[in-house]
Amino acid sequence: MSDLQVNGQTIALDKDGYLADRHDWNDAIAAALAAREGLELTAEHWEILHLLQAFYAEFQLSPATRPLIKYVALKLGPDKGNSLHLNRLFKGTPAKLAAKLAGLPKPTNCI
Repeated sequence: MSDLQVNGQTIALDKDGYLADRHDWNDAIAAALAAREGLELTAEHWEILHLLQAFYAEFQLSPATRPLIKYVALKLGPDKGNSLHLNRLFKGTPAKLAAKLAGLPKPTNCI
């Protein structure tokens, strides 16, 4: 999983499939990363991915699951900021998978 081909461009990934350079991220790359994970991004996914980008801009880190849930609840309300909703969207690994699809580094406290 060292490279991703998107629109004729080669995008470098690290050993875990995260972007080597988060500045490479765009919607097409997010969709290609999601496809590799067997996901098709919906408006609900995009809402969380853009929120994660805002979190990273504010705190310079990728949140673990608990801070992610709290941040989503704060910004989008308790209907979306809960583990059931996020686990459903991101295959039971919301912090890791959402960070990957948002072009962010792997959360440091996720295995």
